Amino acid sequence: MDLFETGRTQRVSREEAAAKLHALADSLARHNSVELDKDGKRITVSIPDEVDLKVEVEIGSENELEIELTW
Repeated sequence: MDLFETGRTQRVSREEAAAKLHALADSLARHNSVELDKDGKRITVSIPDEVDLKVEVEIGSENELEIELTW
């Protein structure tokens, strides 16, 4: 299995973060896939009709909301 990580962090406004999540969700709903870019390379990840969804919240000195899809 090839590992293609786009794990870069960028500071954006809450509204910009929401817009990125909306775009990702819209792509998933309409095309059954998502496209990711990294260093000029683009890949398309096909997503099956059913996935496992995990939502994790960590509250402490730094807060985190993690959304994970696996299949």
